[in-house]
Amino acid sequence: MGSIAEMQKPHAICIPYPAQGHINPMMKLAKLLHFRGFHISFVNNHYNHKRLLRSRGPSSLDGLPDFRFYSIPDGLPPSDAEATQSIPELCESIPKHCLEPFCELITKLNDESDDHVPPVSCIISDGCMSFTLEVADRFGLPEVLFWTPSACGVLAYTHYRDLIEKEYIPLKDASDMTNGYLETSVDFIPEMKNLRLKDFPTFIRTTDINDVVLNYLMTESDVIPRGLAIILNTFDELEQDSVKPLTNLNPHIYTIGPLHMMQQYVHDDRLKHIGSNLWKEDVSCLNWLDTKDPGSVVYVNFGSITVMTKEQLIEFGWGLANSKKDFLWITRPDIVGGDEAMMPPEFIEETKGRGMVTSWCPQEEVMKHPSIGVFLTHSGWNSTIESISRGVPMICWPFFAEQQTNCRYCCVKWGIGMEIDTDVKREEVEAQVREMMDGESGKMMKSNALEWKKKAEEAVAIDGSSYLNFEKLVSVLLKK
Repeated sequence: MGSIAEMQKPHAICIPYPAQGHINPMMKLAKLLHFRGFHISFVNNHYNHKRLLRSRGPSSLDGLPDFRFYSIPDGLPPSDAEATQSIPELCESIPKHCLEPFCELITKLNDESDDHVPPVSCIISDGCMSFTLEVADRFGLPEVLFWTPSACGVLAYTHYRDLIEKEYIPLKDASDMTNGYLETSVDFIPEMKNLRLKDFPTFIRTTDINDVVLNYLMTESDVIPRGLAIILNTFDELEQDSVKPLTNLNPHIYTIGPLHMMQQYVHDDRLKHIGSNLWKEDVSCLNWLDTKDPGSVVYVNFGSITVMTKEQLIEFGWGLANSKKDFLWITRPDIVGGDEAMMPPEFIEETKGRGMVTSWCPQEEVMKHPSIGVFLTHSGWNSTIESISRGVPMICWPFFAEQQTNCRYCCVKWGIGMEIDTDVKREEVEAQVREMMDGESGKMMKSNALEWKKKAEEAVAIDGSSYLNFEKLVSVLLKK
């Protein structure tokens, strides 16, 4: 992977959807493009720009001469909360309030252009920020759409309109959430066999045909054909069955994942201080893991958005305690709606020495640690593909969006996961942890996970499918 002379640098402006699970993969893609010679302008909303400064320090967004950070308003009231903004409010506000500020930023960058800031030559936009397509049209710029969910999740979103047309949704009544209706098999999508309504991204669970997020996702997936190309953070071996039907919507689809593994080609120490975690990381957990035996620790992390009840938190806690296994448990301060995440003193006493609870961590470092034996996860795509690439089987407790779809594929198609019921009980947590760590099913899933790990490594190796697809993507961006 070579570099490009300074004077001829292409300039990619990268804009993620304003949530942690979207910002992280966009940052990884930006670093790859930067290493290939692109000047990068990385654009967050004001809210997350401030959060990054708080979590990573006042100089964390100074960037480099050719990797710079900017922010635009999203139309929501200012806030200093340490939590992801309301997704429905963002979906309502972004299309109305982001277009003009984004245009103004590109104009400003082009006006300032000199040898050090070349004019913007392409837009790399989150697939859920399609207002940027209008911006691309205004400026005559090519635009690539980066869909950060799994391919199976994206495919499920593209069938939302079909579900409405076939009258599966909206739900007739709120009771459809609990009366077994969501168990209904959906059999009209040949590439998604064995899917039930409950396995579709959760925004279908509404009685309102005008639901903001339902309609937002339909609008966003409708414009897949308009992207110069579509990028997915996955690899062909894993999700070929989902990628192939998406090529009917846009033939220029590039699977370039797992993106965190593609970082092996970024040989630039200057980029190491550039990060994207919105919470302060506790790195002491890595030293704690060093004291544990290989494969002996349950890693528990429900991601950046999941909110649970205090009762659910306690059931998870006692399930982990009663399993008698070592565990590293990440509990964000805002994981319990309206309450600080606290476990009773008896839990702390019971798990002393074998349990570590902290608020955030460098997950990639944790996942590659040899002591990790199983991952209790919300099934967000970043977590899922990191787990797959490390050969770590999963216990899945999906919360929202396409996490349900990822969970179903992990448990049924890829054979690397077990699902925990939404109404979590400590006995089930204990039983599944023990089975995953010591049982026959756990051994089989570990074996399957190691097979997928090998295939992920092959995909990102030189001349592997993801490596070659990234090369093709760079060629496409340089031609335009």
